[in-house]
Amino acid sequence: MMKDLFDVKRWEAFFKVLPTEYIPGFIMTLKVALAGLLLALVLGIIFGMLSTMKNRLCRFLSRVYVEFFQNTPLVVQVFFYYNCLPFVIGGRVPKFVLGVIGVGIYHGAYISEVIRTGIEAVPRGQFDAAYSQGFSYLQTMQYIILPQTMKIILPPLTNQALNLVKNTSVLAMVAGMDLMYHADSWGGDRNFFIQAYLPCALLYFAICYPLAKLARFLEIRAKQVPKLKKRKGVA
Repeated sequence: MMKDLFDVKRWEAFFKVLPTEYIPGFIMTLKVALAGLLLALVLGIIFGMLSTMKNRLCRFLSRVYVEFFQNTPLVVQVFFYYNCLPFVIGGRVPKFVLGVIGVGIYHGAYISEVIRTGIEAVPRGQFDAAYSQGFSYLQTMQYIILPQTMKIILPPLTNQALNLVKNTSVLAMVAGMDLMYHADSWGGDRNFFIQAYLPCALLYFAICYPLAKLARFLEIRAKQVPKLKKRKGVA
């Protein structure tokens, strides 16, 4: 194993395929992660708001969505989309779309719970005050409630973004043309496992480590109690 790690010829072979295999896969992973995160945020906000409404049907629909997608494996979900969506749309699903749907819907369920927790943390009096001023439910959420939840939900949202990036690797199981797929295809065919998977891990690390540091920073900042500034001339 250590001999393979320092095998110059193997590393030369890796650097030859780096621009043709790994870079396109890395870009594909970034695209799927960004689009998937956008979809997850949209679904999370919608179902997070539904879960806090007084209407029982809205709360029921939100719980069904959250419980189902949180309690079934992402791999099973992606294989379901891969095999069943072609019958629904009458053709093959592009791998990019498949990846976005997979990680977007899955993490939307988790973000929904983050949004719900943030909304419930806002005092109920804020809702009553908004309704007394003639605000609708959506206006109350848009202008009053959601802005106040940002400090609470930013750390867990960043953690979800981090997990979403890592979960894009599941696309390799359905030939998703992502980073993990290219690494596995190239390394597996030649038994160059160290040269294939070590750079792959480092590229994922390059995306995830800054997100992890950001999540930690936001978490610490959220716990800090704001200090009152002393007015000039006041002891």
